[in-house]
Amino acid sequence: MLLLKSLKSQAKLATCRVVVRTLKVAVVGAGGGIGQPLSLLLRRCPGIDELALHDLSEMKGIAADLSHISQTGKVIGFTGEQELESAVSGADVVVVAAGMPRLPGMQRDHLMAANGNIAVKVATAISNASPRAHLAFITNPVNMIVPTAAEVLKAHGTFDSRRLFGITTLDVVRSKKFIGDSMNISPNEVNIPVIGGHAGITILPLISQCQPKYRCDSQEIQKLTHRIQEAGTEVVNAKAGKGSATLSMAYAGATFVDSLLRGIAGQEGLIECAFVASKLTDAPFFASPLELGKDGIKRYIPLPQMSDYEKEALEKLLPILRQNADEGVNFAKTILSGQSHSPIPAALP
Repeated sequence: MLLLKSLKSQAKLATCRVVVRTLKVAVVGAGGGIGQPLSLLLRRCPGIDELALHDLSEMKGIAADLSHISQTGKVIGFTGEQELESAVSGADVVVVAAGMPRLPGMQRDHLMAANGNIAVKVATAISNASPRAHLAFITNPVNMIVPTAAEVLKAHGTFDSRRLFGITTLDVVRSKKFIGDSMNISPNEVNIPVIGGHAGITILPLISQCQPKYRCDSQEIQKLTHRIQEAGTEVVNAKAGKGSATLSMAYAGATFVDSLLRGIAGQEGLIECAFVASKLTDAPFFASPLELGKDGIKRYIPLPQMSDYEKEALEKLLPILRQNADEGVNFAKTILSGQSHSPIPAALP
């Protein structure tokens, strides 16, 4: 019950709360379909003294545009790989939204082949220019990207398990929306933890723990769970080849970053779900509710009681997460060893 009450912070992004200290946030991939609305939403956070926007394409125009918003703080644009370290230098939080979107029919292993190098380059830049930064990835496939980044950070001696995140907040946002609509109540009244990973059957909404209680038969629970798991594909198909979830992802990403910033500033009792290095299960990386604090993860919330259906689903997803982690680590090792080709992992559902 305490966990679910704490999760109420998930969907309240209308205005970011004022933090005591000033902070620097860098958005890598700020010119893209997620990066632009994410940067716009982050401008609503008064505690951000500097918002650094980086992309491979020219960022001066977007930075100038956002700098005219009537909020305190400066916005600076950075362009190209040569300015990546400058963009993240001294950052308290680095959010990575760069990369190729998932297209209809695209398998996530091929997405990893396209986007894995982003994790390597950003983690390397962080290690060189801002080793104490909190690093949060939106870039998919999160189940592999985060282990890849962790391995690169370890290679540079800068890995801190409390400061590396895969943002899975969109799975919570969707769960709250779908359940709220089904119950004919506001999604803001719904509290539900989502554990596991951030792809297909690795996404496990714990509907048995939903508050208020979601009362329906097992068939409806399975149907709802499947819709939450495949919601990304729903958007990809609806956009018919023109992209993946961008606006809802930007909203979810800004929600997570808002909580992370407030935790860094010293606010207590902030609970968010994220994909992190974890010892809660035998998967080395796992999404679960976390209490955030000044140094990132303050506390791992123990997994709650689950229904038989959820226990069975958890057992099915853990082998996938273990293989995802292994392939993410191997991807990093291959790149760091100087091999020119990018390996194509094959574990994601």
